Amino acid sequence: MTQARREGDRMVQEQLVARGIRDKRVLAAMRQVPRDAFVPEEVKPFAFADRPLPIGHNQTISQPYIVGFMAECAAIRPGDRVLEIGTGCGYEAAVLSLLAEEVFSMDIVEPLASGAAERLKQLGYSVRVRAGDGYAGWPEEAPFNAIVLAAAAPVVPEPLLEQLAAGGRLVMPLGADNQELTLILKTPEGFGQKSLIPVAFVRMTGRVTQEPGRDGR
Repeated sequence: MTQARREGDRMVQEQLVARGIRDKRVLAAMRQVPRDAFVPEEVKPFAFADRPLPIGHNQTISQPYIVGFMAECAAIRPGDRVLEIGTGCGYEAAVLSLLAEEVFSMDIVEPLASGAAERLKQLGYSVRVRAGDGYAGWPEEAPFNAIVLAAAAPVVPEPLLEQLAAGGRLVMPLGADNQELTLILKTPEGFGQKSLIPVAFVRMTGRVTQEPGRDGR
């Protein structure tokens, strides 16, 4: 076993399992995806650390626990179609691709989107990536069983709610200064919303910044 694989296994055990993440598919995916292959050279020594890391363009790769927690909350099943907003370096998209049938990922920063697309392809992960404002989602590929946002917004983007399939789950950091990781469920009666844990994500940019502030839906 390589040193990186040992560090990855320890990361999952000490940062995810020890904090209550139980979904076996999520844990297996987090063990399998080589986190060190997704971070810039200068931070590779900290790839498995219990914290977010800079990836350029004022963006970060999320703390491993948060990636696992969001994936578990999204309750992704084999056969699901998933949309990720905020591709970043592509790490979370790689994890999601091992859980779902299809993964679509968007980033408003074109160099991040193109870099992640190339990285994912080289590493053998099947993810469709494009540059664009995640507020609008990916309507031509909707509906999605799960939508995961890796950037915080003060409101829930309405187009993303419209692109959820029946029974779909949306997981996002909601809020501006005080963010709460939030789970939104699409039910026959409408949308149910549940706050999960306080978080601190980079903020979503683009059209969402033009929306009047409100506390979600």
